[in-house]
Amino acid sequence: MKIETQIVIDKPLDMVVKYFADSACLKEYQEGFVSKELISGVAGENGAVSKMLYEHGNQKMELTETITANNLPGSFEAHYHHTHMDNTMKCTFTSISENQTQYTSFIEYTRINWVMPRLMAILVPSIYKKPIKRWLMNFKKFVESR
Repeated sequence: MKIETQIVIDKPLDMVVKYFADSACLKEYQEGFVSKELISGVAGENGAVSKMLYEHGNQKMELTETITANNLPGSFEAHYHHTHMDNTMKCTFTSISENQTQYTSFIEYTRINWVMPRLMAILVPSIYKKPIKRWLMNFKKFVESR
């Protein structure tokens, strides 16, 4: 399943990318984000592996992020692994004007090995699309408030 979402942020490219690259800001726009811990490599660089923790109510989720191509300010690519699924993410940042940046997120779920999530992806794909759109909107509000 592939999901593409984009949003225009009313801030300059350098500011948008600065906040995107700062993992300390994740809690500001990703609901449930708890922490990000570097496991190997150099933070933010190609090949860096980090453990990311999220909590949603009583449920905890652990992801492993591997940065595959950090070409900021233009783009950022990573692979995310969870026990039940894998996905890749590519984010691109394009300056539209001096004070506007287009942020486009391309996410592809490459493995869903749990019956219910796989079924939901087929029958109700919006379950996967809505959180991504919400995170982009939250990111826009966060950056524009700075």
